[in-house]
Amino acid sequence: MKKLLFVLVFVAGTANAQSWPSKPLRYIVPFPPGAFNDTLARILASELPKTLGQPVVVDNRPGGNTIIGTEMAAKSPPDGYTLFGAALPFSVIQSLYKTSFDVTRDFAPITLAGVTPNLLVANPGVPFNDVKGLIAYAKANPGKLNYASTGNGTSNHLSFELFKAMTGTNVVHVAYKGSAPAVTDLIAGQVQVMFDNTPNVLPHVKAGKLKALAVSTRSRSAFAPEIPSVDEAGVPGYDVSVWFGVLTVAGTPPEIVKRLNAETTRILLSPEIKERISKSGVDVVAGSSEQFSGFLKAEVARWAKVINEAGIKAD
Repeated sequence: MKKLLFVLVFVAGTANAQSWPSKPLRYIVPFPPGAFNDTLARILASELPKTLGQPVVVDNRPGGNTIIGTEMAAKSPPDGYTLFGAALPFSVIQSLYKTSFDVTRDFAPITLAGVTPNLLVANPGVPFNDVKGLIAYAKANPGKLNYASTGNGTSNHLSFELFKAMTGTNVVHVAYKGSAPAVTDLIAGQVQVMFDNTPNVLPHVKAGKLKALAVSTRSRSAFAPEIPSVDEAGVPGYDVSVWFGVLTVAGTPPEIVKRLNAETTRILLSPEIKERISKSGVDVVAGSSEQFSGFLKAEVARWAKVINEAGIKAD
């Protein structure tokens, strides 16, 4: 009887995979419109229907430091109709909060999509022009500088908290609900400094609305080679890379995950899309689901260690 039941379930699952997709897919983004996470989702939502034959609807679910959107995705049926746009905060959320989901257990990785540095940027009116100047000013004026982030546990927050821990500085955290409002206030001088994803702030640097102090990766970025790294500019050993990826729900039939991986990587590695993403300051690194799974597990372990050793906490 058990053997018969297993066969019936297997056959049903295979049939579902073969008829997939028969309705629109939902792509959940736990961030508001305007940042690269949203841009990536909309690129894929525009391209995937060309071969899948079904629409892909982007569903922005910001709030709760990405927990709201992440929980919604985790609790979705494992039928291949839910995509999830993850970024670096996905790998740290469990180290800062108690959650109803497990990022490595409740999700099925599809592909890593891209990586980029964060840029350390400042309002043009601040009295320093480089990392050493920022450190000196912050130490001489503890608590007088404010830095913006897009919420607790985001790459902006973690980048600056790690910077503070490694430099012994006191800079006040001001959390926003997204990159766009944070950058708007940074340009207006309501906050003075910020780490943000390269695509979100590099255009403002080039327009003279912000000044760039450093990139967060250990090496300089090909997108802005004139900007030094935090490591070389005065904080040896500092290194933060921001990543973006696509996942679905754990338990989704492997045939569907394989198809989603094939279609997504094909789109991301196509010359036109790759160039379009590169122009925004992101390196495309699409690969196998297995590679992304290993990468994600390593990121979860790495950030758990950093958060513990640096004493980083959610405000």
